[in-house]
Amino acid sequence: MEKNYVMNTYSRFDVVFDHGEGCYLFDINGKKYIDFASGIAVNSLGYGCKKIEDTISSQSKKLLHCSNLYWSEPQLELAQKLCENSSFDKAFFCNSGAEANEAALKLAKIYAKKNKGADCTKFIAFKNSFHGRTTGSLSLTGQDKYQKNFTPLMPEVEFANFNDINSVKKLLSPEVCAIFLEPVQGEGGIVPAKKEFLQELRDICTKNNIALIFDEVQCGMGRCGKLFAHQVYDVNPDIVTLAKAIGGGVPMGAMLSNKKFADAFEAGDHASTFGGNLLACACANVVVDEILNAKLLENVDKMHNYFVQKLSELKEKYSFIKEIRGLGLMLGIELDISPKEVVNLAFKEGLLILSAGSNVIRFVPPLIIDEKAAEEGFRVLDKVFNEIKGE
Repeated sequence: MEKNYVMNTYSRFDVVFDHGEGCYLFDINGKKYIDFASGIAVNSLGYGCKKIEDTISSQSKKLLHCSNLYWSEPQLELAQKLCENSSFDKAFFCNSGAEANEAALKLAKIYAKKNKGADCTKFIAFKNSFHGRTTGSLSLTGQDKYQKNFTPLMPEVEFANFNDINSVKKLLSPEVCAIFLEPVQGEGGIVPAKKEFLQELRDICTKNNIALIFDEVQCGMGRCGKLFAHQVYDVNPDIVTLAKAIGGGVPMGAMLSNKKFADAFEAGDHASTFGGNLLACACANVVVDEILNAKLLENVDKMHNYFVQKLSELKEKYSFIKEIRGLGLMLGIELDISPKEVVNLAFKEGLLILSAGSNVIRFVPPLIIDEKAAEEGFRVLDKVFNEIKGE
């Protein structure tokens, strides 16, 4: 059916999932899988979350969608929660991370044109970054494998080296309107920024009236141990983009900004038909409440330590594990062997993991994961590594 009716844009595993419970997925044949991937960092509350289920049910009985030409209580409540628990003043809602990054790109441009001049349209982004598949977000993505078949892209982007402030300084000019980066590079191999690097970027942007934009699509919403990843670093960007986990599995994206930049938008400058619809915002309110009010972040800290401990034990045992890195429950191990082989063997044994970059295994489990589920996953991983070692 896929070959006949679906465009060939994914290399899919040979499985159809039927339902999930907590940190486990079950396929249509009843096979159980331990989930260390959570839909690529989306299902942070796991599967079968009663609060999400009840919210979907109750909201669907009222309204699923109502145009943004009218006020929406779930949307306004969500905007208030996000802004009151951050350094931001205004929110814009959309449907995905790529859309959130497009919104940020446009906001930075319109602010610069209004306040710095018509030629202030350049962006500094970073090598090995990933910001999405739309033309604008792809232009900011510093990986040729994603860009090569779609050039020419936006010409106003130059790429610096991540965690190298001197490479940024060399690209500075009066035409730069924004510096755009992930606090933790995800698809680039789970590479956290250094605190001093982000602090220096903040100083540069403040001094030159440049927008500092953090893409927290994958690393935000509790993933790194705080509501926002930048709160771990104590460095506030001017604009942040969110998606993935914020909807609890319902498609959802957001851009937040401080007042200085947010006020550059006027009615009609940007929009999204489905952005911030009632169902998505109602679910996002549940996610944010769980992060803020439940012991979810405590669990992230606890399980971070557990994952690092188990990964360290594996590193001692297997010489092809070169490095462990990451924040919270966004972790990676750098390998001397093919990540694809590890991912495929783990899948056969009932463990879902992801690769990142060319040589990294990525761990982004549901934030609710406990030691029991994690231990099951690490037993599988140990078995896989042992099998590879014996080849």
